[in-house]
Amino acid sequence: MSQHDPADRASSPAGGQTLRADGATLVRDGVPHRMLSGSVHYFRVHPDLWEDRLLRLRAMGLNTVDTYVPWNWHEAARGTFDFTGWRDVERFVRLAGDLGLDVVVRPGPYICAEWDNGGLPAWLTATPGIRLRCSDEAYLAAVAAWFDELLPRIAALQANRGGPVVAVQVENEYGSFGDDHAYMAWVHDALVERGIDELLFTADGPTDLMLDGGSLPGVLAAATFGSRPGQALDKLTARRGEQPFVCAEFWNGWFDHWGDPHHVRGADSAAADVRDLLDLGGSVSLYMAHGGTNFGLTAGANHDGTRLQPTVTSYDSDAAVAEDGSVTPKFFALRKVLSEHAAHGTRIPEDAQDDRWIVPSPKLAARALPPVSTRPLLPALRASGAAVVRSSPLTFEELGQNAGLVLHTATPVLPPGDSTLSVLGLHDRATVYVDGREVGVLERETSHRGLTVHGEGVPVRLEILVENLGRINYGPRLGEHKGILGDVLVERRIVHGWTSRSLPLDLLPVDGLWAAGEPDAADAPSVPRHAVGPQGVLARTALDLDEPADTFLTLPGWTKGFVWVNDVLLGRYWERGPQHTLYVPAPLLRAGSNTVTVLELHAVGSDLELTDEAVLGEPEEYVEEL
Repeated sequence: MSQHDPADRASSPAGGQTLRADGATLVRDGVPHRMLSGSVHYFRVHPDLWEDRLLRLRAMGLNTVDTYVPWNWHEAARGTFDFTGWRDVERFVRLAGDLGLDVVVRPGPYICAEWDNGGLPAWLTATPGIRLRCSDEAYLAAVAAWFDELLPRIAALQANRGGPVVAVQVENEYGSFGDDHAYMAWVHDALVERGIDELLFTADGPTDLMLDGGSLPGVLAAATFGSRPGQALDKLTARRGEQPFVCAEFWNGWFDHWGDPHHVRGADSAAADVRDLLDLGGSVSLYMAHGGTNFGLTAGANHDGTRLQPTVTSYDSDAAVAEDGSVTPKFFALRKVLSEHAAHGTRIPEDAQDDRWIVPSPKLAARALPPVSTRPLLPALRASGAAVVRSSPLTFEELGQNAGLVLHTATPVLPPGDSTLSVLGLHDRATVYVDGREVGVLERETSHRGLTVHGEGVPVRLEILVENLGRINYGPRLGEHKGILGDVLVERRIVHGWTSRSLPLDLLPVDGLWAAGEPDAADAPSVPRHAVGPQGVLARTALDLDEPADTFLTLPGWTKGFVWVNDVLLGRYWERGPQHTLYVPAPLLRAGSNTVTVLELHAVGSDLELTDEAVLGEPEEYVEEL
């Protein structure tokens, strides 16, 4: 049972299973095999860095990589599919195979993954009356059309056709969501009908509730957990009898939410549980082996029943291979455990032991970047995007918009003196302006209580800038709509007559946003930044480089907003943390002049700064909860 060469795949007969269950043993091409996998999401790693990250996993002693496929990454608009560039999942899979790695594909259609909307397209969840992840006909029809496009690409890359794909997951942790067994069977059959004939498996937490809803008769039931592998094996054996013990997600780290602690897991703790799992004869996939970044507006959100918990831009996940590709103490601890099981075929290939796979990538020298110029934010937003006039403010779904901002404008009469302005059904956050002046911020959980505005008994220009903080990716709130879902009230009176301006920041060219504002804003001199005052701004600075290299960007004293590097939306920043630096991979930069653009929603701080290390917040040990 040694690590295999890519050429070995040709030995699998077409249509036969390369990887299969033989009683309690996992076999590959008829030989007992242990799958040692790690999760790497191609959509969270710049494609120029795919090979680097995969080789670092291989150097840790892994023989397999697994990845989700987010539906909304490839079909953002209904019927328009994109599998090019960053979205070229086939290239990622072939590359892994060329490096001698097996591949496990997890096509959903739902993936969770702390990814926006759990991978479901916003146009799908906007469909009136649709029911998600069940036998709803409208939902199944959309999934079938997506699978028609995706699955032939994956089927052609299966190991029994000369590719590296040895297994495909059926749905994703379905037992944590529902109990529609007919739906799960439909997904299974949809995979088979479209050419998937390598090993199929389900993945659920090792509890009765989760396994009841998510497993299928005759299909390998894998488990997801971060500790107590013996208990997981006992539960699976009691319910499923003799089958290979597979942990489809071993949580050796965790993700973070804005405003919460930075979650970590000790290297010794993670390695000890992996050792126990392997001692029990199990196969494992480290989630995450390398987490990457939620670039742009791709981060999802959770809801704990009381409040929205938006996920941060970094998806470092305290993984063995860090967000910038650096190997961590966890890498060496896990590598040692894997090497101890050499008798089970877990060896590190000689060419993977090269020191370059444990050396950090070069970093730019630390420096300050004073903003060269700034412009007031509101005029630029008023002149950008597309506007629609209606009686009530339109939701993101009604505007056909997935993510970003929406600027709502009306001209109500505010009664003399102070009154309360409130928003019913705000998803998720809003900055309120009266006659161009910021008067306060409303949050999702408290927007119905409102804020105080002052009037003179005459019409005012009321503007509400609504931000989608990320679509919920897990649980019964999956697919919730965004924007103002109810009414805007002055005291008890509903405000009517709104212009809703769509501002999908991930789709708007940043140069156009910068040039917007007054009709001649592109040619007008920039506003000195200290003349703007404590209001939202657009800010720009130049970064001149002899040679690109990785770096981290931080914005000390800035409040909340978005950053572009050249024409790529890097992601969100927010003073509430825990994340304080944004990773800038070298491929986003170029030799010569680079431009950094910041959309600050509230007030500028000091200079922007580049640093050579990540600052992800004060760490707190993650404790698993099932």
